[in-house]
Amino acid sequence: MGANGSIFERIEKKYVLDESTYNALRERLAVYFKPDRYPKGTIYNIYFDTPNDQLVRTSIEKPLYKEKLRLRSYAVPDKKSKVFVELKKKFQGVVYKRRVDMTLEQAEEFLSGGEAPGNDPQIEKELDYFLNFYQGIAPAMYLSYDRLAFVAKDDPELRLTFDTHILYRQDNLGLDKGQWGKELLPPGTRIMEIKIPGSMPLWLSHILDELKIYPASFSKYGTAYSKELAEDLKKGKVITCA
Repeated sequence: MGANGSIFERIEKKYVLDESTYNALRERLAVYFKPDRYPKGTIYNIYFDTPNDQLVRTSIEKPLYKEKLRLRSYAVPDKKSKVFVELKKKFQGVVYKRRVDMTLEQAEEFLSGGEAPGNDPQIEKELDYFLNFYQGIAPAMYLSYDRLAFVAKDDPELRLTFDTHILYRQDNLGLDKGQWGKELLPPGTRIMEIKIPGSMPLWLSHILDELKIYPASFSKYGTAYSKELAEDLKKGKVITCA
């Protein structure tokens, strides 16, 4: 693997928290977790899909296997800024992620059918196969959110994130277009994600059980897509699938 590429394999569990539950949980977890290396920031994403929305429609059906492609940055970039092209696959609850960094200019050229910059040939080969397999794949949705990130004090592989202020839009699909869009969730709602290399520690399971916090099947892209689809149906728009 090249110096600019990354490979992740882990289990990710998501939870939807209201304000009071979030506050109670943060208090309980304070002795176990500390701020991550990058504890606070905003994450910007462009999700890609086929002309008939095949990837998000498949994801909503909750299959054993699903995959998605996104372009990600950790600040509003210009054309020379570093961004990440990510291919994320999930099979039987295990997440496999490949990502490689490029400039925004390089990423946009590559993702629109141009040459890969050669930063990590193996990962770029996987991405190129994906792009060719899903004909007509193109930017489909912008999503950004504010994130707090924590890591377990006794296990650097156990991470915890809280996402809020989730914004989405289906037009002006460029990371360099700024942070704006429709709010996805009600005020005070947070999406918690627990990222673990294997089984969850018993102490963490006990805390979640005591606070009645249970896993939720939640996809930011899928939820935003479903929300827009429902709005279109209310307006009487005709929805077609190729």
